[in-house]
Amino acid sequence: MGHHILVVEDEAIIAMDLFLAVEDCGGVGLGPAATVSEALALLSGAASCDGAILDVNLPDGDIGRVLDELEMRNAAVVVHTGFALPPEVRLRHPHVEVFQKPTLSRVLANALAKKLDEAAR
Repeated sequence: MGHHILVVEDEAIIAMDLFLAVEDCGGVGLGPAATVSEALALLSGAASCDGAILDVNLPDGDIGRVLDELEMRNAAVVVHTGFALPPEVRLRHPHVEVFQKPTLSRVLANALAKKLDEAAR
């Protein structure tokens, strides 16, 4: 992969598993962030963010603002959640691929790698 990938997940064990899956695919992990605020802070300090694996419902709100920022950066995104995207987030980001929990971390990392490969063509 070789890309900088933001991991946003509030469950610590899942977050670390996702982070390691990103590294196993050759990516450079950013985070993991457990809140919207942490994710936005990581993005503001990052010179590069090529993609992200995101949980939706975090302690300080839904992931909509993070998706907005990632879209401005043309970053590839996959969402991993136990719930559907909130309707207002789905309306703003209809292209986002959503995987229901539980989905294996390597499946998510591979799906993101595929999106990044397609974007590079």
